[in-house]
Amino acid sequence: MGLFGTDGVRGIAGRELTAELAFGIGRAMAAGLPRDGRVVIGRDTRESSPMLEAALTDGITAAGRAVGLVGLVPTPALAYLIGAAAADAGVMISASHNPPEYNGIKLLDRQGRKWSVRDEQAVDDRLLAGGLGVSSAPRPGRVEHWEETAVLQYQKHLLELFAGRMPDLRVVVDVAHGAAIATAPAVLEQLGLSLTVLHGQPEGRLINQGCGATHPQTVRQAVLAAGADLGLAFDGDADRVMAVDHTGRVVDGDEILYVLATALKSQGALPENLVVATVMTNLGVERALNAQGIGLLRTPVGDRWVADALRERGAALGGEQSGHIILRQLTETGDGLLTALALMAEMARQGRPLADLVNPVQRYPQVLHNVRLLEPLPDWHAITGLDSAIRDAEAALGVHGRVLIRPSGTEPLLRIMLEGRDRTMIDQWADRLRTVVQHALESAKA
Repeated sequence: MGLFGTDGVRGIAGRELTAELAFGIGRAMAAGLPRDGRVVIGRDTRESSPMLEAALTDGITAAGRAVGLVGLVPTPALAYLIGAAAADAGVMISASHNPPEYNGIKLLDRQGRKWSVRDEQAVDDRLLAGGLGVSSAPRPGRVEHWEETAVLQYQKHLLELFAGRMPDLRVVVDVAHGAAIATAPAVLEQLGLSLTVLHGQPEGRLINQGCGATHPQTVRQAVLAAGADLGLAFDGDADRVMAVDHTGRVVDGDEILYVLATALKSQGALPENLVVATVMTNLGVERALNAQGIGLLRTPVGDRWVADALRERGAALGGEQSGHIILRQLTETGDGLLTALALMAEMARQGRPLADLVNPVQRYPQVLHNVRLLEPLPDWHAITGLDSAIRDAEAALGVHGRVLIRPSGTEPLLRIMLEGRDRTMIDQWADRLRTVVQHALESAKA
């Protein structure tokens, strides 16, 4: 099995993702770039990020390619800075929404997009071959330090896009002790919003812990306590955002897609009246979009697949329930802060609160169970009794529900999701499917 998952290389820092591995990845990825190539490296606040930054820098420069260090930045800021620097690639050091002990390495191309599976496989192959085909250059690449100016460049870019388009709002922002610290408070304040910042210290040992996009109830409580107009919660590398309206309703990526899709359609800026989302997107959201004359194209889970489908179809908007949103007319990658700004710009354009904009969406109940695996499953269809149990569940739910089974791309988990109008029914069937999986795994261990 290769090193790269759906979101780069990820693992517990120092144990699974070591400095030696980071050096090898840097050297192997640089070997595929032009001889005068340049790589931009960014990182989040995790305590292991400086160690991995140093190792990657050593590996890339050992292969003779130059490195530009931009320091603490969100992933979408790095994606923008690659283009601004006319660089050949970028490396983001972050484990996104995962706990503090994890870290990750994401490879981005010159357009700021994730490397293709084929290009990642080439890096994997060089590493597995013990560095075969990767030789040290006669002269190491240079290292340039752009930490003080790079993040300001990205902030300026967003300020120019949204100047004069913001409503007068009181906003609670949860930056999750992560990379959004470097951008979100400064940009939002300069755009004239009244701001309360939560978890705003760059404490990598606390990143995502009870806060941020994976724990939106935290910002929800703060919005209600302060009587604020809006809440925004970012994840560790700020490529996703979750919102909370003034009533305390959590507005996830599905509903943000609905608001932005209907906005673009009203402006004639939604090609084919099509939105791209994943298999996880709620049926209620799909039907709300259909009611507005907007179609939904589903992809496997992962913003990589959303981005690929957007390019293939020439579509303008796509995203995930988790809050990864790609506004392709502005960027090729998920950008939590840009998404939040686009959402608020639409609130200002219509002169209505977020609660009104999402009101047409009537979500179907969704149940998700995660079954932990001792080792990756080569094929979950081989689990005894599971396929027949799924057929029974689908027959019971009919056209008003669905079943989705998939392995996690970042953790040793099998995810079991059911959706339907009847919450009691989907709870019962989700429990039954989970029991089938657990019994089969226990029998395999015996």
